[in-house]
Amino acid sequence: MITIDTWLYGELASYAGEDAQPGFARKQVELPEGATMQQLLDALNMPTEARGITFINGNLSAMPGKQADLGKVLQDADRVAFFHLRAMWPYQYRQGAAILNELDDEITKSGGLHHSYEKKQG
Repeated sequence: MITIDTWLYGELASYAGEDAQPGFARKQVELPEGATMQQLLDALNMPTEARGITFINGNLSAMPGKQADLGKVLQDADRVAFFHLRAMWPYQYRQGAAILNELDDEITKSGGLHHSYEKKQG
């Protein structure tokens, strides 16, 4: 078995059950060795669509509409932080964040991220 140090912020704290505090929760989740992010979500009974920005050990692993981390194999003592959909980008990452290869590949394949958008005509 492995133990995942799981942090849930905002309304996602409710998925920690009795471990929830106002605005956040920290829950130690035990999973079988070789477990994936999807198995962690299943253990929390949290649909993947409920989460916004996600970090594994400080590395960006998912964001709304880009959840390439579902097959990521977790290791013992990994720290996973889930932020709810309306959360702002965490302050400590405002100057950039390391990113998992799986997410970087998905972003690249979809044409990258855009910081400004044009209104569609029609």
